[in-house]
Amino acid sequence: MASKTPQHCVVWFGQPSAGEVDGVAQAGWRVRVTDAQDGNGIGMRHGDIVVAIADLRRCDAEVLPALRNLVADHPWLPWLLLMTDADQVQDPLVQPVLSACTASFTAPFEMKQLSTTLQAIRDGRWAVMMPCVAGLTGHSQAIQLVMASILKYAPVDLPVLITGETGTGKELAACALHQQSSRRERPFAAINCGALPLNLVQSELFGHERGSFTGANARHAGRFEAAAGGTVFLDEVGDLPAEAQTSLLRLLQEGTLERVGSTQPIRPDVRVLAATHVDLEKAVAQGRFREDLYYRLNVLRLRMPALREREDDMELLAQQFLEGFRAQHRCLARGFSRSALQAMRGFAWPGNVRELLNRVQRAAVLAEDALISVADLDLSATDPSPLAGLDRARVEVERETVVACLRASRFNISECARRLKVSRVTVYRLCKKHRLALAEMR
Repeated sequence: MASKTPQHCVVWFGQPSAGEVDGVAQAGWRVRVTDAQDGNGIGMRHGDIVVAIADLRRCDAEVLPALRNLVADHPWLPWLLLMTDADQVQDPLVQPVLSACTASFTAPFEMKQLSTTLQAIRDGRWAVMMPCVAGLTGHSQAIQLVMASILKYAPVDLPVLITGETGTGKELAACALHQQSSRRERPFAAINCGALPLNLVQSELFGHERGSFTGANARHAGRFEAAAGGTVFLDEVGDLPAEAQTSLLRLLQEGTLERVGSTQPIRPDVRVLAATHVDLEKAVAQGRFREDLYYRLNVLRLRMPALREREDDMELLAQQFLEGFRAQHRCLARGFSRSALQAMRGFAWPGNVRELLNRVQRAAVLAEDALISVADLDLSATDPSPLAGLDRARVEVERETVVACLRASRFNISECARRLKVSRVTVYRLCKKHRLALAEMR
């Protein structure tokens, strides 16, 4: 028997207008309007491309709990959220639905916006059984592989090393690993290792006893101990000093730690996730990172793709960021011009998804029309030349050099300037260029 042709179906939980149903149908989707409380759920065949729409514009408080259950029961589906106004975001019953949705739209919205999102889903060949991880958006093959890996790694209580360029969403991936694991009800502690004061790293991470050093007036539980039963995410783990690396290795090998000033072992029962944008293998070869610790952290590996590897997600992400901004602020912008979309696809995005978010938010403030322009995004001078990758590499090396020198000089700007053989003004300019927050890093 010949297999049936896969269907493109929108399951609409709510009360769409006749024009909205016609608009979705004209975009090539079959529409099934249903009620979240009718108990029928979402029927589908393997191979169908199904999108669920949670329409809150005319729903009452009794519908929301049923809708929350539907979203929780079908996490692999792309969910789209339609809201009456930005105030609905503050509703505690709405927030779990919003966090699980691929994109949200606030009335009044244009059908073109919804059609564009549906087209992106269809063009990305979103398979029905492909998992969807809350917080990570996209239909490109690169991000789908990330989602599949997260669902595979989450139940296994082993360390995960998350790699990728700055701004690719490494902390978001770590949070998703925690939320998909059995530890989801316990704490998730995200720690920026590069921002910890060098003289307090041990105390901050592993705790200290009263009187163990000057100023230790009381016993202090470290971040690992405070996160007992949960997950600790070590961002920029390559910046840990040698002593802290040794303590972390002991925790990973033996499951124990000792507070500063104590010899009593403590078993905090935490899962360790780590992230870095630098080459740890090179750091090991240079003697800056312990080889045995590297292998302990690198049990499972998750690589976050750069935004330039996710071209199919560009428009979807930009529209989602715009909708999120519109839900909180008044602005004229509702979408992007054709030239703006083309410019976004041609831009190198050295700051990746974080830079896209920042540019979209700034453009939403500046835009004086319904469609954001190239000028609003400040992309008019973009250079998609083959040298863009080389330029990014040079920028990354420059940033790493400045960060390393700042730490080596204990954030003494004059000393850092002497070591780099530049002026103090240049050091401050480099910090501004690379978005280095000196106060936080100290």
